[in-house]
Amino acid sequence: MATVALPEDVYTRIDRVIAAKGSDRDSLIEVLHGVQEEIGYLPQPVQEYVADRLGLPVGTVEGVVTFYSFFTTVPRGRHLIKVCQGTACYVRGGKRVLEAVSKAAGCGVGETSPDMRFSLDVVRCVGACGLSPVMTVNEDIYERVKPTKVAEILDRYQ
Repeated sequence: MATVALPEDVYTRIDRVIAAKGSDRDSLIEVLHGVQEEIGYLPQPVQEYVADRLGLPVGTVEGVVTFYSFFTTVPRGRHLIKVCQGTACYVRGGKRVLEAVSKAAGCGVGETSPDMRFSLDVVRCVGACGLSPVMTVNEDIYERVKPTKVAEILDRYQ
């Protein structure tokens, strides 16, 4: 496994998050959220540090990080794209939308574009089945998306 290069101040920043969220075992999820917001992701050395600071086994921290889909162990792009592949979206062209997004963003599902502009994920339901196919970019929701309009949508996120 390759060594992760972390900024010099990362552990100071993690300590500030722990001080704000609490240093007991029950604070784990809040701490992990805060750390991910602060540094962008939760690589192995960060998980080990958090485990040590909270007095938890590393396996417990790893288990939480891998169980919850909102945690990531790889760097994310500035903009998170989610393309719905639930039944309604899929039937109404969600697969073609996903292919167009992957091409326009320059990355596959679960990946980040080389320029760190986009990360791409698939979701199973956005809860807007009547407006399918649906995709989101950050908090913005796009409905009835046509593959031919994907590049235009993504151009808004410079």
